[in-house]
Amino acid sequence: MAMFELSHPQPAGLLATAPRLGFVTTLVARVQAWDELRRTRKALSRLSDRELDDIGLCRGDIDTLLR
Repeated sequence: MAMFELSHPQPAGLLATAPRLGFVTTLVARVQAWDELRRTRKALSRLSDRELDDIGLCRGDIDTLLR
């Protein structure tokens, strides 16, 4: 026969994990932002100097803009 101790109230489902969800949500958002910057930097690095000049950038601007 199973015994349960009911003297300690247990937090209800989602409310118990809310602080962890906030951390995970923040972590996911930061990883997504980092990945977007990485992809943008990669795409801009693939452009020729003339193409960069057409959009008003030079090669040295890429790292400065994406910080």
